[in-house]
Amino acid sequence: MSTVLEAKGVEAYYGKSHILHGVSLSVAEREIVTVLGRNGAGKTTTMRALMGLTPPRGGSVTMLGSDVTRWPSYRIARLGVGYVPEGRKIFGHLTVLENLMVSEARPGKWNLDRVFELFPRLGERKGQLGRQLSGGEQEMLAIARPLLLNPRIMLLDEPSQGLAPLVVQEVMQVVRTMRDEGLSVLLVEQNVPLSLGVADRAYILDDGKVVYSGTAAELSANEELVERLAGATAQH
Repeated sequence: MSTVLEAKGVEAYYGKSHILHGVSLSVAEREIVTVLGRNGAGKTTTMRALMGLTPPRGGSVTMLGSDVTRWPSYRIARLGVGYVPEGRKIFGHLTVLENLMVSEARPGKWNLDRVFELFPRLGERKGQLGRQLSGGEQEMLAIARPLLLNPRIMLLDEPSQGLAPLVVQEVMQVVRTMRDEGLSVLLVEQNVPLSLGVADRAYILDDGKVVYSGTAAELSANEELVERLAGATAQH
């Protein structure tokens, strides 16, 4: 399988604070990779660095064969990269349909009909304002919006945050569906058991450094390591 995303030795700062220390990771075609770690480990900063929102001060980021290290975010998105930020960031004053139309849709298999097929509740509520949706529905809207870009890679930052367990299972099923449809997924998650259940490979970040890289199955079997480095138990 070809590599669609590769970060090598990424260094990132907020002001003078050095957050990422040489982070390297990769995602192959049709692969789900999860990034785990305690609060403050650098997971969200990694996503922001990959998307050009917190431009790396060192190292390189390659996506879909292009060196995007110094690219602005909109250009990375146009290359075929979907991004669902932590906290959803939907427009509460716009309807569901208007939120979906904000994206600069690109031709491909993902259109409004396909999105409403994947997320029937969004279809039922397409005339409602974003702020009137439940947390789970807002998360689904946040995932649906970049799908209309027909991306080849999806970056998801904490999609299960604050959601009820049943809704979280739905969101993870959507992640599997995206992989089945040919997308590659990079998933940052606090819910360790769930993310290891859907992922092919896993990385653990600690204090801005990659301290583990391996298959999700191997990591899931090493409960002591998960508890020590990711701050959770590997079992449900």
